[in-house]
Amino acid sequence: MRTDLPDPATTPELFLGLISGTSTDGIDTAIVRFGDEGHSVELLFGRTYAWPSDLRARLVELGQRGVELTLDEIGELDTRIGRIFAEAAGHALHDSGIQRERIAAIGSHGQTLRHRPQGEHPFTMQLGDPNLIAEHCGVRVVADFRRRDVAAGGHGAPLLPALHAALLTSPDEHRAVVNLGGIANITLLPPKNALHADVRGFDTGPANALMDAWCLRHTGAGYDRNGAFALSGRVDTALLSKLLQEPWFSVPAPKSTGRDQFHLGWLEHHLSGQEAPADVQATLLALTARTVADALNAAQPNTSRLIACGGGVHNPALMRALAATLPRIAVESSAAHGLDPDLIEAMGFAWLARQTLLGLPGNLPSVSGARGPRVLGATYSP
Repeated sequence: MRTDLPDPATTPELFLGLISGTSTDGIDTAIVRFGDEGHSVELLFGRTYAWPSDLRARLVELGQRGVELTLDEIGELDTRIGRIFAEAAGHALHDSGIQRERIAAIGSHGQTLRHRPQGEHPFTMQLGDPNLIAEHCGVRVVADFRRRDVAAGGHGAPLLPALHAALLTSPDEHRAVVNLGGIANITLLPPKNALHADVRGFDTGPANALMDAWCLRHTGAGYDRNGAFALSGRVDTALLSKLLQEPWFSVPAPKSTGRDQFHLGWLEHHLSGQEAPADVQATLLALTARTVADALNAAQPNTSRLIACGGGVHNPALMRALAATLPRIAVESSAAHGLDPDLIEAMGFAWLARQTLLGLPGNLPSVSGARGPRVLGATYSP
């Protein structure tokens, strides 16, 4: 009998994912176990931990207004965000009752400060020093996932289509996944038996980030609960037409975007000043649904099912608008497939950490436009 086999009770087999997305609504944490060579996942614990209110306000301000920062301010933000991420990971371990020795690695996305993957000097910048997470938690950390893909000529985003493909591909129907975060992005999933069909994915435009910012300005609420603010107004078809003329919407994939492009200043450029705030909110909701639908119809017109995740799933007005703009497609939450819509991104960065430790690619060149598959991220020892 062999005695050198790892003891399942003590061998690290779990991964912890951390992310704060473009909505900046909290740090999502997920502790997961993967099986079937990464093609199945079991969520053991998931929770969102709030940002300190002053830091969240600062991050939203930076995203909306393009505020210039000094090097000292960037360094201080990197440290402060790193500490908050470290605390969130520590809280997740404590609240779950899972010992840190069972965690093989923490996959941390960080908080995006700027995302400019095109131009003469392309870059993407996420803050949240992973050294602080490793030091605080005593667990190996994998971070800085996006920049290797950018170095290989890609956009560094979106990164989750690889996980969507592993977990949600159907044997016989064309599916798509839409992540309704601060920015909306879609993953196109051809059937497993389709020949010469690649998984594709790209950002489609603004989602919660613009709606949340407009709602905060005019109601004081951080988001539009159940879409009530939007439902109190009417879609301004003239304004919607102007917003849809944004050149970025017609740029072919691969493409990605962020708050630094779709912010309140961008919206205000198209306003006359006479619009009712609720009508603008209704129009922003319609813009999200319309740009998702237009992108999906153009890229995969034979889609049978659209699986939604992200915070926008909890906005019934947005989900109804998506269904109305895509009448021949079944629109449903990822919860129908056993995946918590609020935690898929955090689960995704746990999966990316696993890929890195195994020396496996985390990107899909058909999605990001990179020159080839790449092992993503850097590892920080405890």
